[in-house]
Parts: sequence; C-alpha cells; structure tokens
Amino acid sequence: MKKIVVKACALAAGVVLSLTGCQKKAPAPDGASGAVVLEMYYYKQENQEGLKNIIRAFERANPGITINTLIIPNDADAAMSARAAQGALPDILQMQSYSRIREYASKGYLLDLSDQPAMERALPSALPAVSWNGRQYALPMDYAGIGIIYNKAIFNAVGITPPTTYRELIAVCEKLEDAGIVPFAALLKENWSVGHFITLVHTALLKEKNVTPDAFIASMAAGTTSYGVVDSAKLFSVMDFYHENMNPNAAEMGGGEQQQSFAKGEAAMMVQGLWSYVDAQKLNPTLDAGFIPFPVYNDAAMNTFYADVDSTFGVSSQSSPEKQAAALAFINWLATADGAALWMNEYKLIPPFAGVDVSSFGGPYVDLMTSVEEQGALPWAFSQYPSDVFEDACKNGAQQYLMKRRSAADVIRRIDEQWAASVHK
Repeated sequence: MKKIVVKACALAAGVVLSLTGCQKKAPAPDGASGAVVLEMYYYKQENQEGLKNIIRAFERANPGITINTLIIPNDADAAMSARAAQGALPDILQMQSYSRIREYASKGYLLDLSDQPAMERALPSALPAVSWNGRQYALPMDYAGIGIIYNKAIFNAVGITPPTTYRELIAVCEKLEDAGIVPFAALLKENWSVGHFITLVHTALLKEKNVTPDAFIASMAAGTTSYGVVDSAKLFSVMDFYHENMNPNAAEMGGGEQQQSFAKGEAAMMVQGLWSYVDAQKLNPTLDAGFIPFPVYNDAAMNTFYADVDSTFGVSSQSSPEKQAAALAFINWLATADGAALWMNEYKLIPPFAGVDVSSFGGPYVDLMTSVEEQGALPWAFSQYPSDVFEDACKNGAQQYLMKRRSAADVIRRIDEQWAASVHK
C-alpha cells in the first residue's frame, strides 16, 4: 500500500481539483499544495459524521491525499449519468451492489479491482455482489439486513415476545395498539424504504412458488414471467397491513421522523436496516433493541432475514492515473485491520471481511448474524433489478400504492413494462 501512495504523491505534483456536477469547488487545505485531491460520491445519508471520521483517519495516514465528499442520497442515477457522459465521474464511487456494479462495469466506468490486496480479505460469499464477467469491480463494504428492529423495553412492558410468524405479528400489533403504542414507526415521505419493503415481501413470496430470486430475475430479463408471478393478493395485503399499523401522519414522516418516533418509544418497531438503529441510538443512548426477520409466513422456518452486501466502493476509470492510484490506496486501506475497525466503530456497519467479530456490537448485530448463520438469508433481489426498475417502478410504485394513488395491478404492470424496456435499451 505504501508503494501505491508514494507513486500517487509523486505523480500528483501540480494537480488541481476541478469539481463538476453537484459539488461546489472546495479549496485545498492549508499545506496541501501539490497533493492529490479526490472526490468521493456516496449515497448513504445516515451517520455522515462517521464517514468523515474515517476519511480523516485515512488522510492522517496518507498526508499526500485529500478526499472531498459529495452526497446524493436519493435518485442519483441522473446526476451520475450526466457526470459519466462528461467523462467526469467522481474518483471514488459508493454504489449499491449487483446491478449498479454490473451496469457501470459493463460501460467501462470502473477499474477492475480483482488483483488488489483489498479483495483478498473479502469473504468469497460477498464477491458475487461486486462481480461482472468473473471479475470484481468494487470492494464490498457492508453486510446488512432489513427486518424488524424492536424496542425490548416496550415489548417487556406490554408482555409480548418477538413474533416469528405473520399471525404472531398481527397479534403483537393488536396488543401494542391496545396499549396506545404505534406498532411501526412510519417512513412514507421518502420512497426508498417502502421500495425495500415491497421487494422484501416479493422475494420472500417467491419461496412458496419454488422460484429462486436468480431464476425470477433471469425470467424477467427473458420476458417469460411477470412481477405478479407471486401471490399478488398476499403481497399487497401485507403492504396494507404494514401501512395500517404506522403512525397516523405516515405520509409526512421521513427517515429522521421515523428514527425519532422509534427512539422516543412512540412506536415499538421499525422495518429498517441497522443503519437506522445507529441514528436512533444517538437520539436515545439507553435504547435496547432486538432484530428479527419480517415474518411473511405462518411457518417460522420460512421466515429469514433479507440480508446481503449493501454498499460498495469502486474507482472511476475516468480519473487521471495519479487520482486512480490515490483512490486505490483508499480502497486498500479500507480493507486493512485499522480501516475495517474504523468502519465498524464509526459507521456501525459490518464489513464482509475474514476475521470480523461483531460480538462487541451486541444486540441487533448479533441477532442478525446469528439468524443468518442458523437459517440463511434471502439475497437483496432489488440490487439485481435493472436500476431504473427499482428506482422508479418499485420505489415510486410502492409509495404511490400506499398513498392510494395507484392500484396493485398498476404497480405490477408498470414494473413489468419498465423491466421489459430496460432489457431492450
């Protein structure tokens, strides 16, 4: 890694950063004349201070490199496409796994990282999420699950136990409402969370049809099936149930409001990933929570976490050689013991690297990894959907359905049409 950094610093004399797109030009720090200045795009808006602390630690260890950040939390496709067309993608790209990696790699936007030292630490099971044509184009950076985060103190006070079946979940919600407690903290003002939810339920329902997520996605690409291949009535009845058990002002609640409702004890549960638990804990440091799969079935053995590699980091092929070398130094540093420890401690996310121990995180993190080890998990199928299908047809479709602006049949039809159109682009 030191050789890479030295090379980056030597090549970088006189380089001046010219930012394009959404970020304003930022002057180089005092004393940074001649340094390589990188731009990092990221979309994970939660715990931004944690990411800044990670970057500061890297910069201290690599004084010849400065990293400026650009956040686009929602629907960044248009901005990144425009940047790519200009040949001006950010030097470091945070991307969702699977389809975004495959799309950018197939278009030549990303460097091949297969032979980088960082990839040697990645778990083999994490590599499919960052691969295209048998090569790896990004570093898998966090293993995450989406399920029900529940407040243990509320459950104990009401006298309920974590549900393992859909029938039990219904009963839990009824008891919570009787006690004057909102079952689920809402998040309907933004579309991304319900986009996750509709794909979670849909992927789970493929099980009873004996269709694997991979087979379903391949059939959609071939035009031989429909999003309605699952029990659509059950899919949308589960969505209706979820909506009915949210805060009354669900349409006005974004991520921050959801976390506040949960952290204050106004709501007993939230359907989220552990990234939201981190921010809820900041609002309520004494919060004691557990984490369970969202139970779609009345057979507990059928209910597993929706868990996979979430975010990844890649390096733009459009950057100059000196910036590529500096960006690779950051990628390889992230996978070191120090980088991984900072990622866990500052970002509270689990890197899918060999030797990582989450026992010190306690509670929900142990719940997730224990459940996955014992029961397995469903892959994040949405990460393998065509990007525009998930970003538009699924996210917007789910949000509009729950707000009574679109019918169930319309949502499925739109997903089918947009999927077919994306295949023939």
